[in-house]
Amino acid sequence: MFASLRPMKPPMKRSKRSKSLIHPRSVLGAACAAVLGAAAFVTLGPAGGAASAAPASLAPGAITGDVYVSPAGSDGNPGTRAAPVQTIGRAQALVRALNQNMAADVTVVLEDGFYRMSSPLTLTAADSGTNGHDVVWTADTGARPVLAGSAQLTGWRPMSSGSPIWVAQAPAGSQTRQLYVNGVRAIRATGALPNALTGQDATGYSGGGTAMAAWRNPSGAKPQLEFVYRGGLGAWTEPRCPVASFSGDAVTMAQPCWTNSTARAGSFPDGRAYNLVGRSSITEQPTSVENAFQFLGANTPGQWFLDQGDSKLYYVPRPGEDLATADVEAPVLEKLITGGGSASAPLHNVVFNGLQFSYATWLGPQFHTQGTSDGFSEIQANYQVTGATGAASQGLCHIPPPTYTLGTCPYAAWTQIPGNVSLTYDQRIQFTDDAFVHLGAAGLALGDGSQNDVVKGDVVTDVSGNGIQVGNVDMPTASGASQTSGNAVTDNHVFNVPVEFRGGIGIDSGYTANDSVSHNQIDHTPYTAISQGWGGWPDKEKEAPQANFSHGNAIADNLIFDHMSLLNDGGAIYTQGITGTSLSTGEHVTGNLIHDQTGSGHVIYTDNGCTFETITGNAVYNNTSAQAWASRHNDYAPGATTTYDPTDVENNYFQNPSGYTTGGGVTVANNTTISGASGVPAAITANAGIEAAYQGVLRWVQAPLPPVPGVTRLALSNLTVSDPANAADWSVQTNLQVGVPIYGDRTYTLATLPPALAGAAWVRVANDSKTVTANPLVSFTISRAATVYLAIDTRTGKRPWMDASWSDTGTALTDDENGTARTFEVYGKAFAAGTVALGPNGASNDGYDIAVV
Repeated sequence: MFASLRPMKPPMKRSKRSKSLIHPRSVLGAACAAVLGAAAFVTLGPAGGAASAAPASLAPGAITGDVYVSPAGSDGNPGTRAAPVQTIGRAQALVRALNQNMAADVTVVLEDGFYRMSSPLTLTAADSGTNGHDVVWTADTGARPVLAGSAQLTGWRPMSSGSPIWVAQAPAGSQTRQLYVNGVRAIRATGALPNALTGQDATGYSGGGTAMAAWRNPSGAKPQLEFVYRGGLGAWTEPRCPVASFSGDAVTMAQPCWTNSTARAGSFPDGRAYNLVGRSSITEQPTSVENAFQFLGANTPGQWFLDQGDSKLYYVPRPGEDLATADVEAPVLEKLITGGGSASAPLHNVVFNGLQFSYATWLGPQFHTQGTSDGFSEIQANYQVTGATGAASQGLCHIPPPTYTLGTCPYAAWTQIPGNVSLTYDQRIQFTDDAFVHLGAAGLALGDGSQNDVVKGDVVTDVSGNGIQVGNVDMPTASGASQTSGNAVTDNHVFNVPVEFRGGIGIDSGYTANDSVSHNQIDHTPYTAISQGWGGWPDKEKEAPQANFSHGNAIADNLIFDHMSLLNDGGAIYTQGITGTSLSTGEHVTGNLIHDQTGSGHVIYTDNGCTFETITGNAVYNNTSAQAWASRHNDYAPGATTTYDPTDVENNYFQNPSGYTTGGGVTVANNTTISGASGVPAAITANAGIEAAYQGVLRWVQAPLPPVPGVTRLALSNLTVSDPANAADWSVQTNLQVGVPIYGDRTYTLATLPPALAGAAWVRVANDSKTVTANPLVSFTISRAATVYLAIDTRTGKRPWMDASWSDTGTALTDDENGTARTFEVYGKAFAAGTVALGPNGASNDGYDIAVV
């Protein structure tokens, strides 16, 4: 049963952080999984998220802290539990007075609620733990605090009588690339190019712009359009450039984005730029245009537009959305946490536990002042060319012909996408049991000088760019405290990322040493799931890869599936450049389970200059468009003694394997060709992915939405299930979304969802309750009048107890039953506030799902 209501569920209990590490996030999911599993899908209106209760063994007493913070507190308070402070900034000031000579951890306890930040939490070495102890920023027992960088927009009204477009006044001067309605990302107004563009030149296009030149914002201001070029600088890219101006039929593009995207230094005879990564120029027409009011209309529900003239925001509601009661969040900040230390004085010994980081934007790609914008001139993996000399600085030092002299070493203007939570020169930092969601740049970025950090048991989803990024590519020969090393990214669920800059990566690492990326689940990515390394492209010109300090990295025991859904020439695990000094010190890719790659490329992809790679004990299947492992390259590294880059590929289970054989420095031995999942050894399947103690990340839902002034939210309570054997697997949930586990006793996830039910409250049911005949099977209380929706398995149809008052909505949802798609038709019925009772599923197949709006 899939019951979706929109109430706030009692928050989960969190385990108190042990000194050694992290809380298992099994805390997070037990109750969530329970409600969807049976046979019904009930949606009770817009909802925030609710987490499950902790298992009894992990439910501690109240956390004892040194500083307490509450949205209802006051910064004039001392920061005790009885008198908490209100802001993160004030808490930081109190901590700095406590952490000079620590005899125990200093704990900052964040009580439940929404913390609207007016500025980032900027950390320096002064915020570090001392004497080997940690400064711990943690959620209170049972709390689900959200650190948010947004403004809530209210006062919505129809643009005109009968118009599908609604409008609200945003704060003067507002800028954002994202908008969220009831915890669901809205789509910036987008559409097709109205006319083909002609005459591409150094400034833009000489023809085709007349229709767009006539467009105006409602305020009369000129639109700030952005052209998107899917595959524009290589099949793995999706660059973007803003339009600067129109003059008659001509289109002038913003600089330096246009030059950086159409005049990159080069090219070689085969068309490659001197940077050796893709072409020198975009040549295709834009695949879409963004940020035009003219695209909004009745057929664009969920799209929005911000008028730069008067800061009014326009939105077309999705079916079922009521903007009078909706939580609408417009991100304002570009950073939530930032800073770090220096090579000589790093930030260290800080823990962030149980927090949700949400609602931050990134304004770098967009039009700023007349004619200026870096745009998003992508190279690969969300690295871009930036700056006025960016295009000319792509020379890779000695690679261009002698006549070319403008290149700089090693990579000049290659710029990493920033993170909304980002640190550099940081040591022994932990992000545990956190969520990075609804973010406009990369999610978490641990940059140069990040050492011995832990990212464990976290959820990363609905992030515009790279999900998690470790290190950078600007310091390939760094030493000492400037290296990125010893970090562990483990037991995280990274999914549905990136959603805006779609050439990004689930987990991306630049130059790193002795790092591990293990036991993560990464699914539903438009491009590559895991990327490691950089600087191997010179081998395209028979030159040595960039020397770098990388060594000892491991990518092990991850579960990766449904990746490469949009772009091409990537894979599940992509590596390039020198990975060590021998096979023993090079990168090891072991024990990973990978399936259902859509796009072309290779699944385990050893690209240019990938040297000293070991690939053992992995399993790959359902990869019809890509070989399980490839590719092999000549070794041009200094002192090379083999024909090919040394690579060891043994004891793997591959569907669609490459035809390579042992020789020339490559070992291909003892691999087994399989025809599908049935050929994968049980040991690999059992070990890959998130470990048992952290399985709760797979049942995560976002924290409850913040209150809206004057609005009482729909709440679901008093859940009663007439199935004692399976009742523990039922639970009340909020914020119904694609990707949630729909059953408390199965790993099945929601694959598609009618827009009217997105964000709804719902009930996670137990699949094993499907044959129970008790009537009613389930009952619950709704706090106000609402429509209850049941999604019924199409194999059996409308249940006998559902009378004519249950109407067929004409919509359907689907779930993913471990690779099998199942369709459910959606029925709805209006209920007054009070008790809702639902009859049995009464069939041997899937139960119904429940949602309430």
